Amino acid sequence: MLEKQIEHKLLTETSERSGLCLKFVSPGWNGVPDRLILLPGGRMGFVEVKKPGRSPGALQLQRHKQIRNLGFQVFVLDDPGDIGGILNAIQGS
Repeated sequence: MLEKQIEHKLLTETSERSGLCLKFVSPGWNGVPDRLILLPGGRMGFVEVKKPGRSPGALQLQRHKQIRNLGFQVFVLDDPGDIGGILNAIQGS
């Protein structure tokens, strides 16, 4: 499965929960997660989407740590079967 297909499934499942799955781009700040997930009730999380079996690079891991240190959730998604669990975790935060 391609990264783009996993991203599309994340978008679909987020929409089914009345949420938004926004492409997150921050010019001048490389390594940020791919998607910003906004769910009802003011719930928010970041998702880095990867091709199955792939891991984030060193800069991406550094950015994830910076974002987590601010109190936000960051998830790495490389298996579409994990989408429900990620969205549940964001909704429960």
